[in-house]
Amino acid sequence: MKTAVFLIASLLPTSALATEATSLSRLPVRFGGFVDTYYAYDFQRPPLRDRAFTTQPARHNEFNVNLAFIEAVVSEDRVRGRLALQAGNSVQSNYGGEPRVGTVSGSDLTRHIQEAVVGYRVTDKLWIDGGIYLSHIGLESWISRDNWGYSRLLMSDFSPYYQAGVKASYQWTESFSSQLHVVNGWQNISENNENKALGVQLAFAPTEGWSVTYNNFYGQEVGNRGRFFNNVVLKTPAFGRVQGAAAADYGIQRKLSGGGFSKWYAGALLARWRLTDRLSATGRVERYVDEDQVIVTTGGQGSFRTTAASINLDMALHPQLLWRNELRHFWGENPVYPTRSGFAKTDGFLASSLGLTF
Repeated sequence: MKTAVFLIASLLPTSALATEATSLSRLPVRFGGFVDTYYAYDFQRPPLRDRAFTTQPARHNEFNVNLAFIEAVVSEDRVRGRLALQAGNSVQSNYGGEPRVGTVSGSDLTRHIQEAVVGYRVTDKLWIDGGIYLSHIGLESWISRDNWGYSRLLMSDFSPYYQAGVKASYQWTESFSSQLHVVNGWQNISENNENKALGVQLAFAPTEGWSVTYNNFYGQEVGNRGRFFNNVVLKTPAFGRVQGAAAADYGIQRKLSGGGFSKWYAGALLARWRLTDRLSATGRVERYVDEDQVIVTTGGQGSFRTTAASINLDMALHPQLLWRNELRHFWGENPVYPTRSGFAKTDGFLASSLGLTF
């Protein structure tokens, strides 16, 4: 693993870095931001208002902020970078598991950094980026405006939102690119063991609109349990006013005792209809199974095996203001969803949001 870190670092010529550094103060910077406000009603009315298992939306029967961030972006021929500071319910939820090791680590120090990443173009086709940056895995972004549905799929919520490390990106041809990531671990900025993790992305776009992307992660999690995770994403071009997408996950992790591996898997199908230039609708169906609760823990209520479906209706009130509405339902095989009187096998919610980009 140390060899992989050294190889990436050795690709950066020190003389070129010194030359670029002298002109950093003159690089043009673009400032912007995003605010996602919402109201959500959970049909099971969770007693503490925290919704179970999904981080967007995170709260029941409450007006709140899902995500708000401000950003400064540099994008030049040989240098790029992004600094984004954030707050919101999804931030609180996703950084809750950030490890605290020593006195200068933990979510108190890191959760307000969405990205702090800098990059240098070594050759025409090779970029090296390092810092804290959004995950390379999955169909969906952390930022709701970029997704077909308002809430994230279960498979998106239970794979990394962010990572800390270094990546090498190479554009082999116009249609094929790859990335190699060396990161601290599975969604953690503060290191929790002596190992580093690896990630790979292979992206192929044979024609306009069609794309298939393979992402993976390999690392030693707490207890030196090897984890190998695979994700595949397929996107289609628009056929008339309809566009489709599909995604699948498969992961294994060595068991803590007794030998063998635990497995989890997920899949999703999505379709989006452009009803008008300002109005669109999206339908999603998905399945998530984590028999041994490697990723999704239920608090003693049995394994997590759930099917879900959602309908979204989105309207662009303004080119920079998006009104989104979502109805989503979950059908579990075990009573894992908290209610006022215990647990239920089903759950659902209705959410409405306003998202402003500036």
